[in-house]
Amino acid sequence: MNILLPVLFIIVLVAAAFRKVRVYDSFAQGAGGTLPLVKKLFPYVAAVLVLASLFEASGLSAALSKALEPALSVLGVPAPVVPLVLVKPFSGSGSLALVGQLCAQYGADSYVGRCACAVYATGETVFYLSALYFAGGGRARPVVIALLSNFAAALLACLLCRVL
Repeated sequence: MNILLPVLFIIVLVAAAFRKVRVYDSFAQGAGGTLPLVKKLFPYVAAVLVLASLFEASGLSAALSKALEPALSVLGVPAPVVPLVLVKPFSGSGSLALVGQLCAQYGADSYVGRCACAVYATGETVFYLSALYFAGGGRARPVVIALLSNFAAALLACLLCRVL
């Protein structure tokens, strides 16, 4: 695997030389096209980062976790994992920190630890990806579908951890 990337790089350079493509000029032209893209994406990504911070700092995350704990525990999600289910759509690094805390506190082989790891692996940071999607002129419907899919995947992951 260590040799795969250099070999791929050499193949691209040889193919470009064979086709008489000016590789450096093409690279510079492509890199120059990223500045307008970054300018277009920045407000959406900044909004998501601010909203994720506000969600946690305002206490809304903790209050929502407390409110949802009884219903989610009936569905098989242990109470310590509920905050992870809520944070995962907002922040990948924040949810990874929660997984680390849960594994340190309960153990990686415990039901809580296995469930936390499975929930972390089941979803994606929906709001970050939606920021990228909206920058391209997308609509809100896919975001709702992605959130529902993340939630269903978290429930199924905990169910499988209980059964297996």
